[in-house]
Amino acid sequence: MRLLFLFFAAVLGGLAQTNTYLLRPARVFDGESMHDGWVVWVKGDRIEGAGRATGIDDPKTKVVELPGATLMPGLVEGHSHMLLHPYNETVWNDQVAREGLALRAARAVNHLRATLLAGFTTIRDLGTEGAGYADVELKQAVNEGIISGPRILASTRAIVATGSYGPKGFAPEWRIPQGAEEADGVDSLTRVVRDQIGRGADWVKLYGDYSAGSVAGAHPTFTLEEMKLAVEVAHSAGVPVAVHATTAEGMRRATLAGVDTIEHGDGGTPEVFKLMAEHHVALCPTLAAGDATSQYAGWKKGQQPEPARIAAKRSSFRAALAAGVTILSGSDVGVFAHGDNAREIELMTNYGMPAVDALKSATSVAGHVLRMEIGQVKAGQFADLIAVTGDPTKDISALRGVQFVMKGGVVIKQP
Repeated sequence: MRLLFLFFAAVLGGLAQTNTYLLRPARVFDGESMHDGWVVWVKGDRIEGAGRATGIDDPKTKVVELPGATLMPGLVEGHSHMLLHPYNETVWNDQVAREGLALRAARAVNHLRATLLAGFTTIRDLGTEGAGYADVELKQAVNEGIISGPRILASTRAIVATGSYGPKGFAPEWRIPQGAEEADGVDSLTRVVRDQIGRGADWVKLYGDYSAGSVAGAHPTFTLEEMKLAVEVAHSAGVPVAVHATTAEGMRRATLAGVDTIEHGDGGTPEVFKLMAEHHVALCPTLAAGDATSQYAGWKKGQQPEPARIAAKRSSFRAALAAGVTILSGSDVGVFAHGDNAREIELMTNYGMPAVDALKSATSVAGHVLRMEIGQVKAGQFADLIAVTGDPTKDISALRGVQFVMKGGVVIKQP
């Protein structure tokens, strides 16, 4: 019995030990501004402090030297689809209709690992695209240490109006399983929103407009009253709402309904962006998705003029900046390769956003919009930290040189 007691005491003692780190980079971007000569203390899964080094009191502290590097908060991917892979490999219709759940989940394991190693320590996944509630279970697998990946905010199946989504292209008399869950009207929307929350949705995602039927182009799908109802039901449960909207009217309805973020916003006008700013609705612009699909369609970037779609997106993004809309960095990754998420932040700077603001959109602003204790290098925040070669406030491509990744106080990658 004594030997058994000593064994369990030793195990519990080992579990009780808390790792402490002192991280020594050349500079620290704290989510708001840059600081030369700072160090960062980490204890357990939280940041203990940041500032000028005054000595190490604890001899058990592990010192990590990061010469020449910028230490900063782990980056946030605000619009991910971990269960999709690049459309130039397999088109969306075939991924949803022809690839089985186990195959898609297996791919997602690799996607999550690549995302984390690229320095993105949190993702908001906005729809499983036909893969049911796999995002909730993948989140559980990450949290239990079964697989490696970022923190995951799940939205499960997403919600669309009947007849508006896909897969498409089948005989009209066939009833094809959809890439999102259909709901309409008071009873149906209330039930579906509550059901998705009950199955683990951290965010509810609605499709506020889409291209459907014989009329070309995207059109609003839910009425303003329907959208208000869905938002009220979700907010009553403490769950925020994201809305896919690419038309000015879809964006207007979403804003007036009280949603928390609007995704894409391609057709936004100065008037709609002004309304969003007044109602404190954030925009997740997903610049990288259109950049990727335009190249899949044949655009030779850097060799040919920008297609009309890209020029229009550049214009609408600048209008959002001019209106003072809060920008949450989000790329729609899955359309292109996971791990290439920095592409969005690079494009935001290319489209006219100052580098510091682009970094904030993926760190401190993201933490605020997503209601999480992340995105800043300060005491009490989760110790989600990365180090990149060089200074990303001067050259945003420095985000490609991730040499150190820590998530929740655990070192994932180091030089």
